[in-house]
Amino acid sequence: MHCCDAIQVPDLARVLGRYGIRLVTHPPGSALPGSYWGEPEAGIVGLTLHVRPDTPVHSALHEACHLICMDAVRRVGVHTDAGGDDPEEAAVCLLQILLSDHLPKVGRQALCTDMDAWGYSFRLGSTAAWLNDDSDDAAQWLRARGLTGSDGAIQFRLRK
Repeated sequence: MHCCDAIQVPDLARVLGRYGIRLVTHPPGSALPGSYWGEPEAGIVGLTLHVRPDTPVHSALHEACHLICMDAVRRVGVHTDAGGDDPEEAAVCLLQILLSDHLPKVGRQALCTDMDAWGYSFRLGSTAAWLNDDSDDAAQWLRARGLTGSDGAIQFRLRK
């Protein structure tokens, strides 16, 4: 499992910084503000993502992608529970996989494996199968909100 240790944090901070998301790292064993699933899972409070060295990268990306995908009104008051509906959740999963390609020590293949190991559940049985054969609706959701271009490229902007 790829975690937010010292090796991953600079790359993660760089990617999230493009969205204006602040990454706060906490010491091992400390409480993580805004963690929906409990430590070591990432937490969100406003536009701040909280992690510690043992936080899985997939968790950090997932919570960050919730911040990216939610509308501006929800984003202002978000604390712990990102909310959203099933189509948004699918878009969050797709975006986290796309963003993993911007983390040199992770990438989509490793992230899909980590997501499967954590217990993400997709109709086709694995994250990679979903990505390759069943994520068109999530891709359309991201395009419709300007989060990816018509070519699927990440636009590095928050949903309005």
